[in-house]
Amino acid sequence: MNDISSGAIIGWVIAAIVVIFVLVVLFRSIRIIPQASAGVVERLGKYHKTLLPGLNLLIPFIDRLRPLIDLRETVVSFPPQPVITEDNLVVSIDTVVYFQVTDARAATYEIANYLGAVEQLTTTTLRNVVGGLNLEEALTSRDEINSKLRIVLDEATGKWGIRVGRVELKAIDPPLSIQDSMEKQMRAERDRRALILTAEGTKQSAILTAEGARQAEILRAEGDAQAAVLRAQGEASAIQTVFKAIHDGDPDEKLLGYQYLQMLPKLAEGQANKLWVIPSELTEALKGIGSAFGPGNTRDPAATARAAAAAAQAPSFTTAPASSPQTPPAPTTPVQPEG
Repeated sequence: MNDISSGAIIGWVIAAIVVIFVLVVLFRSIRIIPQASAGVVERLGKYHKTLLPGLNLLIPFIDRLRPLIDLRETVVSFPPQPVITEDNLVVSIDTVVYFQVTDARAATYEIANYLGAVEQLTTTTLRNVVGGLNLEEALTSRDEINSKLRIVLDEATGKWGIRVGRVELKAIDPPLSIQDSMEKQMRAERDRRALILTAEGTKQSAILTAEGARQAEILRAEGDAQAAVLRAQGEASAIQTVFKAIHDGDPDEKLLGYQYLQMLPKLAEGQANKLWVIPSELTEALKGIGSAFGPGNTRDPAATARAAAAAAQAPSFTTAPASSPQTPPAPTTPVQPEG
């Protein structure tokens, strides 16, 4: 009875061991690879195959799966690296590298640590590229530096199963003394541009002011010219009206002579008159007045006497050249009315 119980217990233990062994074998035989990952399988220590995403079967205790490799693009920011430029200035440059594993077998067996290798290769290539540029070129040629770094890194990492997509310079920090000098230079450049802009504005303002003054003078001169033309036209129209009125009225010689006598005092107005113009018709006008107030006329004797007195008191008129004011005037004969 005891022997039967002992045999049953041993059988159950053996069965449990077998079940556990089968489960372990199944667990080690089945591998599920997630998306964007790859697994390298070694059979008896030698590369066998690369597992793709999904369900994969392995031979337990013969095949060994190495750690999975991420096939997604990886972004790595490396710490600042001191770089000497062509003009012997030490600058600190931060770089960011975008790379992706394209061959899991090469990334596993061609390089021991591809991440460290990419970092060191980036540092050495960066020093080679920036070392041929001065500080100003390094600060203004980031795109060119990025392109050169990407080309060199992509060629060097191709045999490692790695593709470098982009390389970016995150920061370029020159020494503090150089930064201070650059700020002073930038400030001086901005002050110079401000002075140039101010001078240009002043020049443009002066030009516009002069142009406006010229236009104003032109308009004023045109206005004066038009006013003079209109004034002359008005005077001409007035003369024509007076002339027409005179001819329409048909005045006689006595009236014309009387008008001549009234205009004589106006000819003598002004202290600077050195030349008096005596109309040639004055003698005829005086003759007409004399005949009008003569003995044969029936006009009022008192009016005749007043006309004679006015004619006697009229000043004598002389003519002298304007160019020789010092020459003594020639004797003249007073103009007396007839009668």
